[in-house]
Amino acid sequence: MIPPQKQAAAAANISERNYQDYEYGKCYPTALGLVFLADYFDVSLDYLMGRSDCREVRRS
Repeated sequence: MIPPQKQAAAAANISERNYQDYEYGKCYPTALGLVFLADYFDVSLDYLMGRSDCREVRRS
């Protein structure tokens, strides 16, 4: 079984270490990295960034 951090890192096309640094607030993803992560977790960018409590993604 692939660890969750490794899966999320692969989805964002970054190293597992870089993903861990995001989790610990040592560095921040690029805008494109945020889009990849929001897609991977199937949440809105606002939810991912803590700007909304609504996880839903509104797709037109």
